[in-house]
Amino acid sequence: QVQLMESGGGLVQPGGSLNLSCAASGSIFSTNAMGWYRQAPGKQRELVAAITNGGMTNYADSVKGRFTISRDNTKNTVFLQMNSLQPEDTAVYYCLLLQGHYYWGQGTQVTVSS
Repeated sequence: QVQLMESGGGLVQPGGSLNLSCAASGSIFSTNAMGWYRQAPGKQRELVAAITNGGMTNYADSVKGRFTISRDNTKNTVFLQMNSLQPEDTAVYYCLLLQGHYYWGQGTQVTVSS
């Protein structure tokens, strides 16, 4: 059984910052990838950023230079530092763990509005 616990969402003004975190628990393999997807109202879920246990990263073009993904392998936790947030970043952000199967968190709301 794998569980993902997300935290850090909220309301922020344009240009502001938020830091999301996601802790995985249960049967976690040493080799895996973790990441974040987001889904805005009326849109498909899209990849935001991902990182392997070895530290290789991948970002959506729309967040490059603004968002930074990192992880703490000792705590099976992934972080997403989001800077220069814009209204178009408003979405529910979902944590993902990939280790043979996809495991999803419940999602955390990020709202960027003045």
